[in-house]
Amino acid sequence: MRFGVRLGVDPGDARIGVARSDPSGMLATPVETVRRGKGDLRRIHQIATAEEAVEVVLGLPRSLSGTEGPAAVKTREFAVRLARRIAPVPVRLVDERLTTVTAEAMLRDQRKGAKRRAVVDQVAAVVILQQALDSERATGQPPGELVTPDEQDRDEGDA
Repeated sequence: MRFGVRLGVDPGDARIGVARSDPSGMLATPVETVRRGKGDLRRIHQIATAEEAVEVVLGLPRSLSGTEGPAAVKTREFAVRLARRIAPVPVRLVDERLTTVTAEAMLRDQRKGAKRRAVVDQVAAVVILQQALDSERATGQPPGELVTPDEQDRDEGDA
């Protein structure tokens, strides 16, 4: 298992959940929910710098059959922009199927409304990161797929 703090990121259309691991890579915990839009990449970069992150793991939404739809395309584009922003810190994409469902189940009967949605995003980021940490511990290999910052995307967005 590699040593160092990793960030887990669950990018949604309105909010981005962020989680962090301890330096030994054993446990993921929530950090914050970032509002999607202008300044979102800047804020994630600030968090990565403050946490001295050695890697960022982004959830890639796939269907239950494993195919990628429009949400996955948007996530891949966001991942490339994030990789450019935080380089040389690597960004990896990992399968996030059912993480929001898992997060919702974990929070059942708790907060309601906007506060609950913000917490769900953070918990989904925790689930994504914890699955990545567990996978690396089990296989000895970094999780998911490495994003290269030089990949093409259509929109520079929040530079």
